[in-house]
Amino acid sequence: MIDVLFLVLPDTLLLDIAGPAEAFRLANQALRRRGRPEAFHLRYAGPQAQAGSSVGLLLAGLEPLPAGFERPTWVVLLGRPGEAPEVVGRGAVWLDARHWLTQTVAPQLAPAGEPAGALRLLTVCSGALLAADAGLLAGRQATTHHELLADLQRLAPTTRVQANRVFIDDGAVLTSAGVTAGIDLALHGIAQVCGEVIAAAVAQVMVVFARRGVQAPQVSALLAHRDHLHPALHRVQDAVCATPAEPWDSGRMAAVAHVTERHLARLFRLHAGLSPRGYVEQVRAALAGQALAQGKSEREMLALAGFATVRQMRQALDRHPSP
Repeated sequence: MIDVLFLVLPDTLLLDIAGPAEAFRLANQALRRRGRPEAFHLRYAGPQAQAGSSVGLLLAGLEPLPAGFERPTWVVLLGRPGEAPEVVGRGAVWLDARHWLTQTVAPQLAPAGEPAGALRLLTVCSGALLAADAGLLAGRQATTHHELLADLQRLAPTTRVQANRVFIDDGAVLTSAGVTAGIDLALHGIAQVCGEVIAAAVAQVMVVFARRGVQAPQVSALLAHRDHLHPALHRVQDAVCATPAEPWDSGRMAAVAHVTERHLARLFRLHAGLSPRGYVEQVRAALAGQALAQGKSEREMLALAGFATVRQMRQALDRHPSP
């Protein structure tokens, strides 16, 4: 179980907190439906017990900033409206939060260039400016909202600020651009912990099928051909992604969709741009490619992806090379 700890300050952008929080909640829901334990525990903390959001909604019942972390934790810094001086204003509330970040969070973050440890820092939109002001981005790669990139570089001179990026994964620290990019960042974290199938399920529920990756506009092969709203087709795609090694012939897929085989072929061509068989092969090739990158044996790759022979698998990988 990972604690996802949102640092809530006055004027926090509501979508910055609600979007990622919903993604993590839906990930737990998808895991439960598959008989797996939940992965994320959502927490909301701040220097004050309540704070008004950017749209005036009061966020109450906030827990105090913890003195330590008892289990793996992702601390999430959220954006605030206004120019850089307003985001990192020197009021007492921000100074209390800044002190907590430097004294409690910073010492437990793995250094730049090393694998992430039990504590990670995630920032959404101008939340990166808060991290920079607290000295947490030194020597790392980072991004933020495109209007604030120069301010981020000014606050963190040794940070390699990257423009035109949805989010950046720098090990223990992950930073994202504008407000909706927080959802992309959450989906990236969900995929790392729970797998691409769970992340794809969350993306479908949130109607963000064209999920953007760390090297946007790259899209996971398990999310490709999902930028439509046809429920029958999504049922088939969900089923194939959940159990790719099953014998997915056209008859079985048509039964899942509750349509005829001919109509299913028309739906795939119209909405996904390929045949049902082509879709299954692409999903299996993506899984085989992931297994290959992880150093798994050919036998493990076959079992995971559902190919009948090594030759069949290699031919599919040639037709659908990994990005």
